[in-house]
Amino acid sequence: MCDKKSLLRAGFLITLAVLTTLMSVAYAQPVNSVLRVGVYENPPKLFLDEQGRITGIHGDLLREIARAERWQLRPVPCQWSECLTLLERGEIDIMPDVAIDSDRQQRFDFHQQPALLSWSQIYESRGQGIVGLLDLDGKRIALLQDSIQQAYLESLADNFFLNVDWLAYDNQTQAFSAVSEGVADAVVSSSHSGDMEASRFGLTPTPILFQPSQLYYAVPAGRHEAVLTAIDNYLSLWRADPGSVYYRILEQWNYQNDRSLPGWVIWGSIALGLALLVAVAFSLALSYRVKARTRSLQESEQRLNVILNSVDAYIYIKDYKLRYQYVNRKVCELFGRPENEIIGKTDESFFDSRTYEQIRQNDMRVIRQGERVAHEEHSVSRDGKDEYTFLSVKIPLRNPDNTISSLCGISTDITEHRKMNSQLQQLASFDSLTGLPNRRLILERLEHALGGHEITGYQGALVLLDLDNFKSINDSLGHNHGDALLKHVAHRIERSLLPTDTSGRLGADEFVIIVEDLALELDDAVNRVNDLAETLRVQLSDPIDLHGHEVTTSVSVGVAMFSDAESVDELLKAVDLALGAAKNAGRNTVKFFNPTMQIEVTRRTNIEKALRRALDGTGLDLHLQPQVDGDGRMVGMEGLLRWEDAMLGRVPPGDFIPVAESAGLIVPLGEWVIAEACRILKRWQQHSATRSMTLAINISSRQFRSPKFVRQIADCIEQSGVDGRLLELEVTESLLIEDVQSTIERMRELRAMGIRFALDDFGTGYASLSYLKRLPLSQLKIDQSFVRDLMDDINDEAIVKTIIALGASLDLRVIAEGVETAAQAERLTELGCYFKQGYYFGAPQPEEAWQPVFEQAAPELPRLPQSGNTAL
Repeated sequence: MCDKKSLLRAGFLITLAVLTTLMSVAYAQPVNSVLRVGVYENPPKLFLDEQGRITGIHGDLLREIARAERWQLRPVPCQWSECLTLLERGEIDIMPDVAIDSDRQQRFDFHQQPALLSWSQIYESRGQGIVGLLDLDGKRIALLQDSIQQAYLESLADNFFLNVDWLAYDNQTQAFSAVSEGVADAVVSSSHSGDMEASRFGLTPTPILFQPSQLYYAVPAGRHEAVLTAIDNYLSLWRADPGSVYYRILEQWNYQNDRSLPGWVIWGSIALGLALLVAVAFSLALSYRVKARTRSLQESEQRLNVILNSVDAYIYIKDYKLRYQYVNRKVCELFGRPENEIIGKTDESFFDSRTYEQIRQNDMRVIRQGERVAHEEHSVSRDGKDEYTFLSVKIPLRNPDNTISSLCGISTDITEHRKMNSQLQQLASFDSLTGLPNRRLILERLEHALGGHEITGYQGALVLLDLDNFKSINDSLGHNHGDALLKHVAHRIERSLLPTDTSGRLGADEFVIIVEDLALELDDAVNRVNDLAETLRVQLSDPIDLHGHEVTTSVSVGVAMFSDAESVDELLKAVDLALGAAKNAGRNTVKFFNPTMQIEVTRRTNIEKALRRALDGTGLDLHLQPQVDGDGRMVGMEGLLRWEDAMLGRVPPGDFIPVAESAGLIVPLGEWVIAEACRILKRWQQHSATRSMTLAINISSRQFRSPKFVRQIADCIEQSGVDGRLLELEVTESLLIEDVQSTIERMRELRAMGIRFALDDFGTGYASLSYLKRLPLSQLKIDQSFVRDLMDDINDEAIVKTIIALGASLDLRVIAEGVETAAQAERLTELGCYFKQGYYFGAPQPEEAWQPVFEQAAPELPRLPQSGNTAL
């Protein structure tokens, strides 16, 4: 039976042969459409993440559509006003997060189905006391330049003769910062980003809410009709399906809870309604009394009617018999009748009997008791065809003798919001595919279960199950069959549990079970949960029929007892380690967490803490290993990161690099390496022997994708004054095949600075030859696994020959790493590989250890004796 290494070699040779044959048609592949997307910072709706990708609610929706339509999205960062200008000029193709007004309808085209619902709100610094519209008089109000809020509020303030100092900013963060710094008294924002920014800057939301609006993607007028049609099709399809990606994205950005109406939204609506109602009542009552005597008051009434007809809410006045005396434009649109056919009639003419009775009872509380009523009203039209949900605020209007003459009301249509909120409440706590509790609900119940364990002393356990071959089923049969499999697994898990147990879905193919009240004695509890785990393992191994395909799967099971941890986080780490042990043991088995695993958790935690200290202090170092040409001259060196901690001692890279990856420290660690490499090159330029030598460093995928990566290297080169042509970045094949176009663009930016790229460990990954032709590479590095057995294995020699030939055909220098013997070095030269690196020429050593070699060689390049120089 062939071992894994032989299979790898064979697969590599076959792949190279096929791809080499196909190189002539590599450029015949279709090119996807490229959409330039305007992106302004407005989290959580729209922004760029650390990798420079479009994200946020609008960003994620557009990426899903682009993935399905095979569009390529190219983000164009810009300020809000600048984005609109670029869109109108056609310098960007699409702009998310745009509300429609009459001006924008002339400048841009929009799709039909709104992407998101929103409203606007005012946020104040503490102590301003802004509770109504009139409180804006004399205030400094910050807002977004060219936003729909700006034109709306300026018009409203002019009509109410308010003296407001409007301060326009390029982005929301600047506007909120102005209030925080005392430059402005309050700021206007959409509620999506406003709540986040207010919390960040310590501002308080006021009760003033206004301008409910729908948000769209906009394109230049007369262009990209197909793009808008595609967006409409996906939005219509997704919004009709509660389990679609649309609702998953809203759930991901926590859109459901902070959009629920109870709380500040209701009171904000009430306050805004009261402000408008008082203004309406005062103006109308005054105009009735002096209508015939003053022309100026008639003009005020007309002006107020313009304002009330522009408000996106239903405003009305009813007399003591609940007959309509005044209605604005929105009420006429709701009833589908002109004003003169509504005045004098009651709600009985427009709603069914049940709705009419509900509205009448609320209205009579205002007319008879003089109450101020704020209430949600579910309304059904008289013919039963239309249903609405309104948030209604009603106050009494009084005669000069203080008796109640009528009521004034304002109602906001929250029908769509209520439907969406109901769907999101379900999505907030349950997995849309299996119906099981999702991660959020599981964590809540686990917290409760641990608390019960501490009180009662009864043992409990957390069981984590992972399907062993789910990916292969998904890839071979398709996602529909994969989803069906997950539903079957969920059903089998549920039917095996007691009512006191809780099951849930943590991730793609991971399920979790919380088992409570097992026993007081730990041994008894362990036996019982082991029986349960084994039962589940066996049941889930039974064949499953997936639409005519019989599938057999298995599960790896990890178990952690409540007594193994003191918190939810510790318990999750423990059960994850147990699951890892089950997988390492060959899968399809059950493993319990044990103290040895805890030692591993503690060790990784200590490494993470010490690594954070090292980034701020000392202990990190770059050890240098020479790279030589065919004559044995040192033409460059590779910098290899080493770390020695005062407490932990020397920590191998294989131990601390994975910890840095998982702890989010790999980017700052890579930044340290780049800075140190530039410092070394700066010192080398002071000596003739090292002035022309290159220095290579390894770059991680996450570091390469960081938005700051190119800028950091440019700054480092500029500040140190080194020649960028002497810095070489070693990247892996896996990095190159992810988002190829973006990778090429970023590499070309760096190539413009003179920086060279080497493809590390070539032959062990899955790089496509068509990609290699497009990438601005300078060098291929033959992986040491092929050099190690070069003298004994004809397959390794064949692979090395192929890589050397490939490098020659692509005009790339080829260097072999891991050279440890004279025989290996000589054979590589015979095969045409003249550049080498390995312990035969020198082990990695600190820079100062190489200084005698540099000084002895000056003014020429250092020449190393080819005699097994493994140490200096």
